[in-house]
Amino acid sequence: MELITNHIDDTVSPIARTAEIISGKWTLLIIRDLASGVKRFNQLERSLHGISPKTLSERLRSLEEEGVILRKTFAEVPPRVEYTLTEKGRDLVDVIESMRSYGKRWLCSE
Repeated sequence: MELITNHIDDTVSPIARTAEIISGKWTLLIIRDLASGVKRFNQLERSLHGISPKTLSERLRSLEEEGVILRKTFAEVPPRVEYTLTEKGRDLVDVIESMRSYGKRWLCSE
């Protein structure tokens, strides 16, 4: 039986690769929230009404593995963890803004 890995071959199109990173439910909203600056886990959880802590943890871990966000842990009691966008993540904000413009123009009635 062949093992399936998460490694993506370099021949995959840039659009498909980007879609793979941002396609998870909640992912774009997490990036949107981090665009305004550093956030802690509970701030993100409050902002994303309906997301479970497990799902938020999974999405944050995935975005960290992709190099989209940076997780910083502080040696305090209780422990403090902050999340921020990397340069790679900040570049996705333009994608989100384009989606917002498209949605306003074509999908939302005013």
